[in-house]
Amino acid sequence: MADIIDLSLLADSRRYLSKLLDTRGLSYFLQKEGARLFHLEPSKVELVLRTALRSREGTLPKPHPKAIDHCRKEIRRELIRRVASAMLQTGL
Repeated sequence: MADIIDLSLLADSRRYLSKLLDTRGLSYFLQKEGARLFHLEPSKVELVLRTALRSREGTLPKPHPKAIDHCRKEIRRELIRRVASAMLQTGL
């Protein structure tokens, strides 16, 4: 079965992620407490996804659940890539 990808949802979520990264920084997406130093906070990933879903036009149908899951994974991948890049820059 082919994967279902909603490109408009993906583009919207990337745009909102970029805006949040510009205004709040990467540390906004990391958990402040806990044993793991660079652990992503799932609620912040969901915030980006919810914002992208709310920004859609009312005439568009609701995205398929697999498309939403794919978008969530793409947001996490981008954040993990940025965290890894920041760790390399600091020498960790």
